[in-house]
Amino acid sequence: MKVIFIKDVKGQGKKDEIKEVKDGYAQNYLIKNGYAIKYTKRSNEILNNQLSDKKSKEDKIIEDSKKIKEEIEKLNIVFKVKTGKDDKVFGSISTKQISDKLFSMGYKIDKKKISINDSISSLGVHIAKVELHSKVIANIRINLVKE
Repeated sequence: MKVIFIKDVKGQGKKDEIKEVKDGYAQNYLIKNGYAIKYTKRSNEILNNQLSDKKSKEDKIIEDSKKIKEEIEKLNIVFKVKTGKDDKVFGSISTKQISDKLFSMGYKIDKKKISINDSISSLGVHIAKVELHSKVIANIRINLVKE
């Protein structure tokens, strides 16, 4: 019997996958517990419509992320920091501080989406990566200057 999986079933199939399984297993376990539905022309049409809607939404999100990426990469985020002897910075700039600064500029980006390779603890320009989408990653410039 052909079934369309509604949920992921470990070792059997992933959501939205069409697979041939034994009749008893399909009827007594998959369909009964809501993991799958029987494959018919109508259920296949519904699945294809859902997948195309999902893809169009995903494309729109990626397009919006690319626009935000272009805007963010033009920014130069400046932090005024206190320095000690030999222009050594006290502490370092965290992803939370970068996220707050971006929020004040009108961009709502979660601190978990920002990654820093080296700690930002010296004067000058540093680069941080912002994951706007799994396929869209922006590089932002962070400039530390003396107070």
